[in-house]
Amino acid sequence: MIYFDSNKTAFSYKIENPIASIDDETWSKYCATDKWDIIDGEFTDISTTPEYIAKEEEKKELELAIKSLTKREVFLAIYRDKGITPEQIRSMIGDNQEALIEFDYADNYYRFNPLINSIGSALGYSKEDIDYLFINKEFKK
Repeated sequence: MIYFDSNKTAFSYKIENPIASIDDETWSKYCATDKWDIIDGEFTDISTTPEYIAKEEEKKELELAIKSLTKREVFLAIYRDKGITPEQIRSMIGDNQEALIEFDYADNYYRFNPLINSIGSALGYSKEDIDYLFINKEFKK
């Protein structure tokens, strides 16, 4: 048996006044996930609560924020999807010197780089399309 104190700390030995207890098999099921909580002494699946869903969305955003692709990966994906070359993209930037420096000299692009969002939007890509690119290194077919 696994016992939980008021701080929801798990103990493999009997404690005084546990708020809940479960058998080892149930513990194995729940310990591998954060989709549960102890509510009124019962294990409760919280994966459908608005708070849990919001927390999961925030985690996804943070994971995406640190994703990067090389310049080559981005340009190949755009070329394969729309047939647009890096030179054509560069000409879309116009005279914005900071954007041109970013475009010409960046080795990697991070998901939430403003230039990536601007170029993506100008090429007709949605936020979800760009997210997909940074996860899969290609656009959805």
